[in-house]
Amino acid sequence: MLAKRIIPCLDIKDGRTVKGVNFVDLRDAGDPVELARRYADEGADELVFLDITATQEKRKTLVQLVRRIAREIDIPFTVGGGIRKLDEIEEILHAGADKVSLNSAIVKNPDLINRASERFGAQCIVAAVDAKRKGDSWSVFIKGGTEDTGKDALQWMKEVEQRGAGEILLTSMDRDGTKSGFDVDLLRKVNKEVRIPVIASGGAGTIQHCIEAIREGAADAVLAASIFHFQEIDIKDLKASFNNEDIPVRIVP
Repeated sequence: MLAKRIIPCLDIKDGRTVKGVNFVDLRDAGDPVELARRYADEGADELVFLDITATQEKRKTLVQLVRRIAREIDIPFTVGGGIRKLDEIEEILHAGADKVSLNSAIVKNPDLINRASERFGAQCIVAAVDAKRKGDSWSVFIKGGTEDTGKDALQWMKEVEQRGAGEILLTSMDRDGTKSGFDVDLLRKVNKEVRIPVIASGGAGTIQHCIEAIREGAADAVLAASIFHFQEIDIKDLKASFNNEDIPVRIVP
């Protein structure tokens, strides 16, 4: 079994890190550069930066902030938000990101996945999926969770894999910010359908929730925000718990 990853997420609005519940009621969580440096020092395996209002505001990602963060860390760094074109992907990668996260743009233009994967390599392309339960299925939302596309999330994730995405960042909108646990049912079903790595997002509140996402949901990584931002769980403690559960993880001295 490959090592499982622990990934803090920086949701960025107006140049600050924010965190809400179910994609609304945002509150300030600190300076993104300082948080990024702290997480790298604490042993995070990767970092995700999401400019959460870029698509709604119809503007590009904050490239200068990406550069500042990239200079401060030595772990893989994924950037998303408002990225719509191949040259914008290239700009973000040149600014220091290792991967780009695409959501609204690939729902509207799925061929962008194919072209981006061919040009930059599948390892650089993360398909972000914001999913909300509707009865016995899940629907894909875009534009920062404000627009229901009507797409079936499981079918969409199969398609992004076929088109060349190297990884899926799956956020349960129902669980986002609630600290009630990951949507293990959704994770389990997705991981039966796709072979590329799936990052579990939305709902982390305890160490046990993270263990469940790996053990029961078959997630390859767990992503969280508020539990790390507000120092409710230490990354080193989380990794030690994984180790105690025989979940392979990279231990930093």
